[in-house]
Amino acid sequence: MPIGEMKRIMVTGATGQIGSELVMELRKKYGGESVVAVGHSRKPGENLLKSGPFESIDVADKASIEKIMDKYDIDTIYHMAALLSATGEQKPQLAWNVNMNSLYHVLEIAREQGLVRVFWPSSIAVFGPTSPRVGTPQNTILIPETMYGVTKAAGELLCNYYYLKFGVDVRSVRYPGIISSETPPGGGTTDYAVEIFYDAIKKKSYSCFLKEDSTLPMMYMPDCLKATVDLMEADSAKIKCRTSYNLAAISFSAGQLVAEIKKHIPQFRCEYKPDFRQKIADSWPMTIDDSLARKDWGWRPAYDLAGMTKDMLEKLSRRHAEGKL
Repeated sequence: MPIGEMKRIMVTGATGQIGSELVMELRKKYGGESVVAVGHSRKPGENLLKSGPFESIDVADKASIEKIMDKYDIDTIYHMAALLSATGEQKPQLAWNVNMNSLYHVLEIAREQGLVRVFWPSSIAVFGPTSPRVGTPQNTILIPETMYGVTKAAGELLCNYYYLKFGVDVRSVRYPGIISSETPPGGGTTDYAVEIFYDAIKKKSYSCFLKEDSTLPMMYMPDCLKATVDLMEADSAKIKCRTSYNLAAISFSAGQLVAEIKKHIPQFRCEYKPDFRQKIADSWPMTIDDSLARKDWGWRPAYDLAGMTKDMLEKLSRRHAEGKL
């Protein structure tokens, strides 16, 4: 999206794992005052508050969203607010309200106000036990068994409808598990792959809530941010999929990640104590076919398992030495 087309961007879910880093990435690219961060449940970090405007609202309330949009003359939305998979299973009614009603409000506002562009993230949670687990294709059976997955599958159809019926330029990717060195986990089934790094540095041990051979698609945050911004900046004619693009980078098992960490911290030990999240993980893909995203808008990840592990441990070790972990 050329800068000339953009007035102001709003990022909902701006205190979440992806949203908090996305805000900083967008502010670096477009300027601090051009990106309005919107959060609700988590306290915003110092960098978020100092680098540009921040507002706290309930995204399930349409009037609250409209008020912020009018105040800042917003024309582009990254709608990142959501309850994730594990939290959603504990609070399914709240997950539906936050995930679906907020998306409906954002799409309605986009239709009514003629917004330039909307980004909404889907997830590998749209797939279920009847979906192919290896090389999961772009178009396949979607029968998720979590409330989070249900809201994402329904959201994809809603986004596609608003594009076809009303011409809303809404874009989406199905995020795999996201690994970040900056923000703590947010209640997802893939969160072990973030927690494990913190415990490896602080305690040299970790108790994993998935089995050792549980393999899931993952992605390092720098790749996640690049994919998100690249999709939004791509020419509209290149976007052939208006439900949500498959997105992939790295697939590994819990045991493979442990082995990679031990190359840097030989004394690290991990025990495996699967809980209710194991059933969720078993219903999700092991590897993803993202060839359509690569073909349509040139998606390419930069990090493999070794590169991500090395970078994570270096960054977290530095923060731990500074007493900030």
